[in-house]
Amino acid sequence: MLVVYAIIETGGKQYKVQEGDVLFVEKLSAEEGQTVVFDKVLAVSEAGELKVGTPVVEGAAVTAKVLGHGKGKKIIVFKYKPKKNYRRKRGHRQPYTKVQIEKINA
Repeated sequence: MLVVYAIIETGGKQYKVQEGDVLFVEKLSAEEGQTVVFDKVLAVSEAGELKVGTPVVEGAAVTAKVLGHGKGKKIIVFKYKPKKNYRRKRGHRQPYTKVQIEKINA
């Protein structure tokens, strides 16, 4: 069975995606229900053949539907210097966008 997949870049990270995949990417400025197009496609595999871009594959695009937005799990950032009475405690929740891959155009 031949699997069609693509490697895309968004938000400074790279993802290997197939049609129907649901993934969490860095927050995008798109409304819930809209479709977004990822045109930074680094590689596409179709019909058992891998096309690798230099740096991107020309004419390739991945279409995805925005399912929602949210915030990740809270992490604690704690800095201190021993014996100097210096302490800083902060929390952080990274925003994300949940997308579902609809179509891979090579």
